[in-house]
Amino acid sequence: MTEASQAAEARRAAVTQAQALGFGEMDVGRIAIVTTELATNLIKYGGGGVMLVGSFEDGTGSGMECLALDRGAGMDVEAAMRDGHSTSGSPGTGLGAVKRGATVMDVYSQSGGGTAILARVMPGPRRTGVPPLPPFGAVSVPISGEIVSGDAWCRGHWPGGWTAMMADGLGHGPNAAEASHAAVRCFSGNEHTAPADMLVQMHAALRPTRGAAVALAQVDACAGEVRFAGIGNIAAALCGPDAMVRRLVSHNGTVGHIAKHMREFVYPFAGATLLVLASDGLLTNWRLEGYPGLLFHHPTLIAGVLYRDFNRGRDDVSILVCRLDAA
Repeated sequence: MTEASQAAEARRAAVTQAQALGFGEMDVGRIAIVTTELATNLIKYGGGGVMLVGSFEDGTGSGMECLALDRGAGMDVEAAMRDGHSTSGSPGTGLGAVKRGATVMDVYSQSGGGTAILARVMPGPRRTGVPPLPPFGAVSVPISGEIVSGDAWCRGHWPGGWTAMMADGLGHGPNAAEASHAAVRCFSGNEHTAPADMLVQMHAALRPTRGAAVALAQVDACAGEVRFAGIGNIAAALCGPDAMVRRLVSHNGTVGHIAKHMREFVYPFAGATLLVLASDGLLTNWRLEGYPGLLFHHPTLIAGVLYRDFNRGRDDVSILVCRLDAA
């Protein structure tokens, strides 16, 4: 988003998607207002930025979500949420309108470090009370010029916990997507399978494709353990309450072609901890220490901030953020 005219483009894209998802007229109207206000604010206050619009489905419900990401001067979040507050001479109702239209809204802003705003709209009657944080959230964006991403991710429960997977098909475009979706099909219904054993199964299933990097993290919340296995350049990490990042170990290779080691590692965790899986469209030097309090925000907002600040800009990029204390 670099100019005011793009707000209408963002609104049209969001409305089209909401209609395709079966949103009613009133809910489509809410999406239109939320998208327009966020896009306008990006230009007016953020000096431009990025708008991401897509659908979501998790334990809290399903609907559409909008992420507005800028690297502007930052803002006083509490003041900005009040109707009448403005630093540009406008009526100052923008973020208030977003809050009223959204089912869920979360904001993270740093002085001199930019602002990230997440707004989720679920169809149907507005809900009351403070919504719970979902157990996971993600951002997945194809490389510029492609309409499909070569990355894919999923998360599924098993009797003792849950398992998350991310696959990055070799290259990008439809052939890469074919490989990553083959990994998803292999994963579906087998979430209980040990990560190393699952990689063996995927290695056979992906042979007809160009292959993929794959990482699997199986979480046993009662034991406070993550069992992890990875082949290729999916970055995986655990982020604890101190925001320090523990990188998880993957082996070299390509699932479906060359994969010599299907080894599993066990990592303990305690307290509020994040599991982050990211394709190689994200720089590997990302950190959370420079983002005070971000750990406790909505997982999709966390993924959005990482996308904004560490996106390579020359590949598909997917970031899955899971809360280990919300299994």
